Amino acid sequence: MVNVVAYIRVSTTGQGESGLGKDAQREYIERAAQANGWTIVGEFEDVVSGKLALEDRPEGKKALAACKEHDAKLLVAKLDRLSRSVLHIAQLMEQVDFKVATMPQANTFQLHLFAALAQQEREFIAQRTKDALAALQRRADAGDEVAVKKVQNRTQALEKGRAVADITAANNVRMEKVTAFQNTVKPHVEACLYNKLSTLQAVADCLNTKGIRTKRGSMWNPTAVRRLILALGLPFPKAA
Repeated sequence: MVNVVAYIRVSTTGQGESGLGKDAQREYIERAAQANGWTIVGEFEDVVSGKLALEDRPEGKKALAACKEHDAKLLVAKLDRLSRSVLHIAQLMEQVDFKVATMPQANTFQLHLFAALAQQEREFIAQRTKDALAALQRRADAGDEVAVKKVQNRTQALEKGRAVADITAANNVRMEKVTAFQNTVKPHVEACLYNKLSTLQAVADCLNTKGIRTKRGSMWNPTAVRRLILALGLPFPKAA
């Protein structure tokens, strides 16, 4: 019996540059395990860039530890879910045996070769794209109206993408702060509920008496308490 630890990765910019979202990766992995008689003994998911080595990713590090603990192989949907770097792939081969769901019979040499070919193709594509953009810019500089329009459209698209990324990052920071605040207040809410207070107003009064304030520094009211209880997944006062 072969034990495997499933590892799933999506990029920070969406569902992964390969187009494989979490559900699709999981389906590939489960099919490969079933077809080859492998037993999945753990599953780990990362939302990180593929530029990081597996051992430098939060869940990747745990996946490697699980492989050692269960004497298991690491299983991914596609090779690029591990890394797009030949160097990272080669270093990983020294740490753990791994399998790729889309080519389950591939041996170490073949996987290394596929990684090298994939990296070379990416480099070719990057250079062709760079050359094409340089040629487009030269035509635009020469007054070609079509080229000028394309350059403008590309610039606008890049600016829009950066703006969306900035908004997303800001929202993530805001949500982290909200979650941290809620977790800080949670024990106090639980203490108020433990005293069998029967209304949202009673809970609000309890928090206010304790000197606890909302994230904005305001006094608690029933509406704010209701939102907090919902967010924390706590039971409502029976009479609420």
